[in-house]
Amino acid sequence: MLAEKRRAMILDIVAERGSVSVTELYRRLKVSRETIRRDITRLDADKRLRKTHGGALSIDSVEPAFAERMTVNIEGKRAIGRAAAELVPDGASLIIDSGTTTLCLAESLATHRRLTVYTNDIHVAGRLTGRNENRVLLLGGDLQGMEGAVFGRDATAMLTNYFADFSFVGASAVSPHPWLMDFSREAAELRSLMLAQARTSVLLADQTKFSRTAPVKVSALENLHYLVTDIRPQPNIAKALKTLPAQILVASD
Repeated sequence: MLAEKRRAMILDIVAERGSVSVTELYRRLKVSRETIRRDITRLDADKRLRKTHGGALSIDSVEPAFAERMTVNIEGKRAIGRAAAELVPDGASLIIDSGTTTLCLAESLATHRRLTVYTNDIHVAGRLTGRNENRVLLLGGDLQGMEGAVFGRDATAMLTNYFADFSFVGASAVSPHPWLMDFSREAAELRSLMLAQARTSVLLADQTKFSRTAPVKVSALENLHYLVTDIRPQPNIAKALKTLPAQILVASD
């Protein structure tokens, strides 16, 4: 099969499904994994898809950059951050995810004291380190420059060593199933582990994240204790969320 035809088929599959693994392409296209990886690298360089660990994502499935997301519903995210911070006593240990809403949480924790914080986000770490007797541990791994956040096997391996009083996890998309969904397997795996590694797990999701989908499902929602959002969800989403074990806290109430 000619390279151009093979790459066109890869793009068709990614466009249809949103994401695809090297293993699946290997089975479907009957060429070596090395050839498929070279094709994905070439298509990524041409900005026709996004290369990920073990596969590829559609350009349309890639989460907007951090700076862009900071301009979207920022007041709602700050309200969520303030409401979530009220759950945290001084001296608590926290796992804090990367993202704009969790950064708003970190800003609202500025007056808390003696916190122990585990985070994969350099912005969150910068807000909380060096003040009020806090101790901040930054997870190691693959640093995503546009996100200012760390993902990958090294990050998940490090996090397995710790258990916290609270975990605060951001949402890329909350589908009506209801499922928490993400844009890469690495991010989904790390967020699943964050939900499982705390006595009290908290999902932070502003109104723009509901009734959306992304390519990868995040597991461990059965461990969720609180969902903090900025406005009361629409009836169809509210009905779906009732199937979760979590208490819903609305920052505007």
